[in-house]
Order: sequence, then structure tokens, then C-alpha cells
Amino acid sequence: MVLRGWPPRPRAAVLVLHGGQADSERPARPWQLAALRMDPILRAVAAALPHQDVLVGQVRYRLRGWNGMRADPARDARRALHDLARLAGPVPTVLLGHSMGGRAALRAAGHPQVRGVLALAPWWPAGEPVEQVAGRRLVALHGARDRVTSPAATADCVHRAQGTATRAGMALVADGDHALLRRHRFWHRTAAAVVAHLLDPDGAPDPLPEECYGTGAFPEI
Repeated sequence: MVLRGWPPRPRAAVLVLHGGQADSERPARPWQLAALRMDPILRAVAAALPHQDVLVGQVRYRLRGWNGMRADPARDARRALHDLARLAGPVPTVLLGHSMGGRAALRAAGHPQVRGVLALAPWWPAGEPVEQVAGRRLVALHGARDRVTSPAATADCVHRAQGTATRAGMALVADGDHALLRRHRFWHRTAAAVVAHLLDPDGAPDPLPEECYGTGAFPEI
């Protein structure tokens, strides 16, 4: 885990998880594109936080791949949460993941510190477990033009989570792609606002329309 700033007394935390590959034993490096892609989102989130006592960090994977049943990035995410608890105490935490990082964030959501998950263009295969989001909030944003991961699979996962999570919703980003490059400012701004809301549901307004939390088709924004 790499920390971006360390408040004297953190009251909450955000951990960012980048994408990767389905299968790879190669070491993950901070200069790989999937990791670099999260830098502007991380900066946007840090700048938009309503309080200065929120710790922001980025999970570093040991390997680039998910690697089947091993689910290596999910293990790395849980390890980062344990390290965070050791360093800062049991602070409430939001996980923000892109692509494979969204899958790792969802798998790690059962950790006692996690209060919410924001997944951007997540890789959620059919049947991805959702029981671990009980008592948490789950939000997914998926580009309507994503050709790498499936918006339909994301919608299915969110619908299944709605019976378990405190609140679960999704929005399609009109003209959005998997790399979050089309309408990148909108992705960054919206992600930052959703994270602020997940950290403080009563104090920070939800940037998404109420229809995002319905049980039918999810809206475009």
C-alpha cells in the first residue's frame, strides 16, 4: 500500500485499486498503464474530500493477474486493509476500484473496516459473489461504450447485491469507454463526489440520481 498523505489523526480512509489482467504471474509495477491511469482519479478524490483528516492510499499488487481461484489482487486488498488498521486504527474505509480492481474491491468488501465500494468499469463475471456487501454501500459506474468489461454483467451484480447491501446502485456513463478516457473529467469529478458521499452519506450529497438505485434498467448520466 502506498499512502498519499498522512493526516495526524485519520478519521476515515480511501483505498484505490487499479486494473490488471485475467492471468499474469508478472510483477505489478507502479509505472504500468493500469496503475498510472488511477493517478488523476486519486488526485481528484483527494481534492474533493470534505475533510482533511481522510487518509488516501493506493493498493500495490504483487502480481498483475487475477489468476483464477487464487484471486491475488483480492488478497492484496485485504492485506492492505489489515496494514491500514495496524497503522491508523479501525477507520471506516471506502474502496475505489477500476476494472480488475473493481473485482478485488468487491471481494474485499467484507472486511470490517469497509463502509462502501465504488467500482469503475468493473470486471464482474457472472455469479460474482455479493454476500460480503451486507451492511455496506455499493456503487458502480460503467461506460455505455465499454468493450472490455460488460455493463450488463455489472448491472446483474448490482441487482443481486440490492437484496444484501445497505444500498446498491449503478449508472451508465454516456459515451464512456473502459479506459475512462472519454469524458475523463466527468469520470474524475463523479468518482470523487461518490466517494465523498460514501464516506459521509449525511453530509455529502449523492451526485447520482435516485433512479440509479432502482430495480429496473439503470440510467445513463
